[in-house]
Amino acid sequence: MRHGRGSAVSAAISGLSPATNSPFPQLCNVLLVASLSKTLSQSGTRSLDANSIPISEPVVLQILRRNSIDPSKKLDFFRWCYSLRPGYKHSVSAYSQIFRTVCRTGLLGEVPDLLCSMKEDGVNLDQTMAKILLDSLIRSGKFESALGVLDYMEELGDCLNPSLYDSVLIALVKKNELRLALSIFYKLLEASDNHSDDTGVVIVSYLPGTVAVNELLVGLRRADMRSEFKTVFEKLKGMKRFKFDTWSYNICIHGFGCWGDLDAALSLFKEMKEQSSISGSSFGPDICTYNSLIHVLCLFGKVKDALIVWDELKVSGHEPDNSTYRILIQGCCKSYRMDDAMRIFGEMQYNGFVPDTIVYNCLLDGTLKARKVTEACQLFEKMVQEGVRASCWTYNILIDGLFRNGRAEAGFTLFCDLKKKGQFVDAITFSIVVLQLCREGKLEEAVKLVEEMETRGFTVDLVTISSLLIGFHKQGRWDWKEKLMKHVREGNLVPNVLRWNAGVEASLKRPQSKDKDYTPMFPSKGSFLDIMSMVGSEDDGARAEEVSPMEDDPWSSSPYMDQLAHQSNRPKPLFGLARGQRVEAKPDSFDVDMMNTFLSIYLSKGDLSLACKLFEIFNGMGVTDLTSYTYNSMMSSFVKKGYFKTARGVLDQMGENFCAADIATYNVIIQGLGKLGRADLASAVLDRLTKQGGYLDIVMYNTLINALGKANRLDEATQLFDHMKSNGINPDVVSYNTMIEVNSKAGKLKEAYKYLKAMLDAGCLPNHVTDTILDYLGKEMEKARFKKASFVRDKTNNDTSS
Repeated sequence: MRHGRGSAVSAAISGLSPATNSPFPQLCNVLLVASLSKTLSQSGTRSLDANSIPISEPVVLQILRRNSIDPSKKLDFFRWCYSLRPGYKHSVSAYSQIFRTVCRTGLLGEVPDLLCSMKEDGVNLDQTMAKILLDSLIRSGKFESALGVLDYMEELGDCLNPSLYDSVLIALVKKNELRLALSIFYKLLEASDNHSDDTGVVIVSYLPGTVAVNELLVGLRRADMRSEFKTVFEKLKGMKRFKFDTWSYNICIHGFGCWGDLDAALSLFKEMKEQSSISGSSFGPDICTYNSLIHVLCLFGKVKDALIVWDELKVSGHEPDNSTYRILIQGCCKSYRMDDAMRIFGEMQYNGFVPDTIVYNCLLDGTLKARKVTEACQLFEKMVQEGVRASCWTYNILIDGLFRNGRAEAGFTLFCDLKKKGQFVDAITFSIVVLQLCREGKLEEAVKLVEEMETRGFTVDLVTISSLLIGFHKQGRWDWKEKLMKHVREGNLVPNVLRWNAGVEASLKRPQSKDKDYTPMFPSKGSFLDIMSMVGSEDDGARAEEVSPMEDDPWSSSPYMDQLAHQSNRPKPLFGLARGQRVEAKPDSFDVDMMNTFLSIYLSKGDLSLACKLFEIFNGMGVTDLTSYTYNSMMSSFVKKGYFKTARGVLDQMGENFCAADIATYNVIIQGLGKLGRADLASAVLDRLTKQGGYLDIVMYNTLINALGKANRLDEATQLFDHMKSNGINPDVVSYNTMIEVNSKAGKLKEAYKYLKAMLDAGCLPNHVTDTILDYLGKEMEKARFKKASFVRDKTNNDTSS
């Protein structure tokens, strides 16, 4: 046996062809593969003799499939075969096997050379192997090599499987290579347009699949690439061969809605229902569609419409899910509809959904902003009892709410307890406390807290620095800038801020330009009393109601939603519920944010000239992306000083620069109308706001109550005060002070005392303004008592004399 096996091996090595000359071809192949495997494992290809070893496709495939051989040595053997054996060419199977080895072992850098070898051998890569290669290359981040594989496949001229492109697009999107994904997508659309014959019949379809397109749209939405998202959407809408599915419609509805295009979102819902009814397919609105639309309506401040859609949803065959309840609770809390929020919260629990931390955070935030401190504390206790884990954001809401509701001592106590435990404290927590210390004028403690903040490894952001700068300026302690630099050592934020400050101070000291023509900085186009045009005229409201008749569908599961989608030329929402992002040191917004900081400093001191000069400097520098906060600050200061014409000019410029008004803008408008003695006009503006989907916060209530009270319209002021409480907002110290003051000055001392008692019973702590008002109230009550006593004495004396 030994002699026979040795002869077979010797024959194989001596150049005999086992498949033809040997009577045992399979045995010869086995012996040859065994011998080659041993040689490759020990010394690689350098010990192989190309002239004495017979190479065939079965032998090569068996060598490549051997798991005992190192992958790099397999690759060397593969190259040795066609480099040292003239005329030998690897087969498709051999290339497929070596590609599998390369993908499995991570030797993907060899792919380009192997593809070149395939071209030289005249071997074509099949699409199955191409997909394996593409997936491996993309998972490894080798996007250029992946595109090379695609180019190679396209050069073959065969009709490629669309799944190849779909895999590439999906992988690129998940790797956040959106620009590369877009270039491939546009290339596919261009190829799809060009591949047609004279009759217009498409020969080759390069159109990506729906799944890949949806992934691309989701990626563009998350990256906030609005123009690219809209371009992709419009190109797909213009192609009759591409059909949107439910997921596609939901993505587009959510995307356009979040970017402020309510009309596009509603029209897509209408189109979605029409396509579903025409085709009879199941691609109709689902619960995700309704969740997206409710979310969009809430973002636009149309919480009332969102609640109607929600009630409609519950009887339409779709069951609300956890996201539905969460979206509605968030919308109600942001628009101060706390009664509705608590009602939805109760229904959520009744239907078996467990509220999570986000839901409780929204309720806590809304409750504290509605001045319901007791209810917020009870809600937090319930959250703990039900085992819902509190987060850093939960405690940030509590601490900030306690500060804003006059419970500063409780807020500091909670912060110190959390800090000792070493948990639930982050950079925003420190920033909230620093801001409160600056409000109270405790700058030394604020600076020490910033130092501790950095020691703990938290980033000191622009909000914290701005709070300190405003505090320094109010107390005239600009010499503390060096102390700030000493304590905040990490990063380059503080040096940037201080350089910015020095540059602004130098610019403000420069003399005014000689070629100044003394035209107003904010030219007014109308009177401040002509403010109703900003809200919309009665004709606009009439046109909104006189919409084209809609054919009622008796089988529609969403008639109200259909009506919203069908309406046209409806009034635009005046302001939405989108919350501003926390300010960080970003290059694209640093100048604007610092400008707003210094505007706050100058305006808080009543220095309008410096504020206007700062505004003019930045306009001259080309800084045009001003925020609503900038305009609101300027307009509010002009209103307080009585410069109503200039304030109206600020409002006009705000509209010309497409800066959306927010609730603070309308607070200033109502405040200005009240100062002008036009409480009737202020009340009309407020009524129009609520009719057009606006919402009222406690500042707007207080502003209008004050305006009505000073205009001796006490009945309306009282009704508005009661309306605020019925809407779930507890009056704060400003509300009570206003009602006490206006009733005292109107001679209604009993009513004033009633509000004082209600204020104390509600646990609302008085402030220094309350003391001043109470002094006035005491004097008025003393006068009334003296007058009454004098009247009684006069009457007695008259009776005696008679």
